[in-house]
Amino acid sequence: HNCTLPQPFPRNHLYCGLRMSSGPNTFSQFLDSSKLFMKNAKQWPKTVPEFHVFLNDLPGNDFNTIFRSLPAFYEDLRKQMGDGFDPNCLVTGVAGSFYTRLFPSKSLHFVHSSYGLHWISQVPDGIEDNEGNIYVSRTSPPTVVEAYYEQYERDFVTFLKHRSKEMVKGGRMILTMLGRKNEDIYSKGCHYVLEPLAMALKELVVMGLLEEEKLNSFNIPIYNPSPAEVKYIVEKEGSFT
Repeated sequence: HNCTLPQPFPRNHLYCGLRMSSGPNTFSQFLDSSKLFMKNAKQWPKTVPEFHVFLNDLPGNDFNTIFRSLPAFYEDLRKQMGDGFDPNCLVTGVAGSFYTRLFPSKSLHFVHSSYGLHWISQVPDGIEDNEGNIYVSRTSPPTVVEAYYEQYERDFVTFLKHRSKEMVKGGRMILTMLGRKNEDIYSKGCHYVLEPLAMALKELVVMGLLEEEKLNSFNIPIYNPSPAEVKYIVEKEGSFT
């Protein structure tokens, strides 16, 4: 697809990647954005642009591995952009939850969250009745389903409010998350990974290798929203409509 950058071309372009982890996909996620920015920068030869990249994840992330990978990333960028190219690309690690403020006001031009927003900030309160389950399943009572959705809505609203304050006017944000196709919270597509895990844990209980009380108290802080739920929350919060 075509991306149109503001004119005149901004001298500083700030890109933010949220929950970037530390694996091989960390740099590939913003490599295309870097190439697009540098390509468009050539249209303004008198401008010496700077492409600032902020890589965010929780404090426990292995940021050292990311920084050690930077020389290889710069070399790959040079090869793809051609001889004589000098990437004026500055990379910074930012530790913290994206459910809090992370960046200065009106500073970000582009924000990308890749497979992070289906993780909620905590296991919902009031789900003690979800015995034998580690998430929302067909045997979960309606109160558990409601608690998970309410926690997701609170977190997503908080996320949108913080990002709206950090982004420049006309900035862009792409959010990629695991979700479900319809309004059926029990649809199989949401649980294809979690159901086998729950079955394995139950088998450990039967074998006497895991206490049933521990299984009943274990719940995963994840929610797979439907398109309608995402749209409703975005419109309700109001910053991006």
